[in-house]
Amino acid sequence: MSTPPDGLPVYRVLTGPDDASFCRRVSEALSLGYTLHEGPAVTFDGENVIVAQAVVWPTGERP
Repeated sequence: MSTPPDGLPVYRVLTGPDDASFCRRVSEALSLGYTLHEGPAVTFDGENVIVAQAVVWPTGERP
């Protein structure tokens, strides 16, 4: 597949509280064929740990 399914973008940043729901969203993106782009970014909003993880659709090209 040369493009992501369902009209999804090639580059996505998933964000949210560091919980099971966030992990499921990242896992779903990986199961669709996305790959992780670098490591996650993590911050604390005063109540929760918030995570951001970029995922990219493999194009076969190297940057």
